Amino acid sequence: MSYLFTSESVTEGHPDKICDQISDAILDDALRQDPTAHVACECLATTGLVMVAGEIRTDSYIDIADIARETIRDIGYDDGIYGFDHKACAVIVTVGEQSADIAQGVDEGTGLHTEQGAGDQGLMFGFACDETPELMPLPISLAHKLTRKLAEVRKKKVVDYLRPDGKSQVTIEYNDDGTPQRVHTVVISTQHADHVSYEQICSDVKKHVIEPICGQYLDDHTIYHINPTGRFVIGGPPGDCGLTGRKIIVDTYGGYSRHGGGAFSGKDPSKVDRSAAYAARWVAKHVVKAGLAKKCEVQIAYAIGVAEPVSILVQTFGTGKVSDRKLEEAITKTFDLRPAAIIKDLDLLKPQYKQVAAYGHMGREDLNVVWEKCDRLDALMKAVG
Repeated sequence: MSYLFTSESVTEGHPDKICDQISDAILDDALRQDPTAHVACECLATTGLVMVAGEIRTDSYIDIADIARETIRDIGYDDGIYGFDHKACAVIVTVGEQSADIAQGVDEGTGLHTEQGAGDQGLMFGFACDETPELMPLPISLAHKLTRKLAEVRKKKVVDYLRPDGKSQVTIEYNDDGTPQRVHTVVISTQHADHVSYEQICSDVKKHVIEPICGQYLDDHTIYHINPTGRFVIGGPPGDCGLTGRKIIVDTYGGYSRHGGGAFSGKDPSKVDRSAAYAARWVAKHVVKAGLAKKCEVQIAYAIGVAEPVSILVQTFGTGKVSDRKLEEAITKTFDLRPAAIIKDLDLLKPQYKQVAAYGHMGREDLNVVWEKCDRLDALMKAVG
């Protein structure tokens, strides 16, 4: 018996993703000037207004309003006709300093423990599977590629009436053994200029976006829903209020694997919500890349101010070449999952976060991020024995 699984993605012009990118652009600027900066930055975007709030601890000056406007411009909201414009929107900044109580838990040599501890309690998941070359689930991989293609044809004016806001959704039909077979349904919603006909949008999106990305998985029975309401002129923040951290499933595995609950954007790597989620992906990808399993999910949990994880769990869903418990032992020998070690090993103190704030934080081999590299395969295999 076959079964269906669906994942979604959103474009960089989606209101929530605007906020994620602003938050991470602010983080990047803070780290560029001060690698020891601590940032927890949230953003809200609505009609004519962006509000930035949170806590930042740094000796450098961050021009938050200017960064927000530059980010909005780069996304493509550079004309008042779109209903949202980087020049005309108001930017309100209400940012305070990081709590001293939190600071003593993440600064080495302070608090109850002398080494750098986790910035908060929490549980993080990482996942990898062999469905795609980047070892990501096929539904979220195709969904991200569709939204990136939407942005590409818009910016290159291949389809010159498109606007920045948009979404994709891909349903994959799997065999009962878990092998992906075909695209069952593809959904694309894209903001557009007022004068364009529905028929023109359907034709152009299918030709320039869907077929180049999903071609090998499409067949005569694939179902298409393109702008299924029939009209999508009002988009971006005027159409829907945006918030940082509201697309956590889009950011990770499209619902194919579990998520601990913590968002990534706007958080410096002392927050294990971000750094340990990257580390868990790094570890899981090693397991699959090494051929030790076809699917691997890794959970890591922490207590605030404590460096050592309180637990590590590996599940390979019956696909492992060795037992999950043996993999846990090998992972513990191969990877140091204390926050300071994760930050060092994954090079997380450099500005690099705005680029992953849209189209997924995981599987981004195109960006050369360290958590997608598998540089410890030999060490892991040796630890497995």
